[in-house]
Amino acid sequence: VQLQASGGGLVQPGGSLRLSCVASGGIGDIGVMGWFRQAPGKQRDLVASISRDGRTNYSAFVKGRFIISRDNAGVYLQMNSLRPEDTAVYQCADIRILFDSTASRGQGTQVTVSS
Repeated sequence: VQLQASGGGLVQPGGSLRLSCVASGGIGDIGVMGWFRQAPGKQRDLVASISRDGRTNYSAFVKGRFIISRDNAGVYLQMNSLRPEDTAVYQCADIRILFDSTASRGQGTQVTVSS
């Protein structure tokens, strides 16, 4: 599955961004989709995940601020109350990339939170 991510950019602290990740053939075959992020010099972190039936999980550092959603076309991440520490490259992926390097993933999209 070819995933295409978009929506990153520069935003001031406290602002919002919405990331999108869509596939031309849809993501219906993928059980759990996730958004990951990686800041320079830091490890990749799982930000949020969503199952095919809509169950969601969030990391502690975004819970209450970010909302993950999905439809047949793709997966989305609404990011609110952004902080400078949210600055990173965000990537959507089949959650199986955690143990399968061949699992589907999109290209990264840069999110920068700065005044």
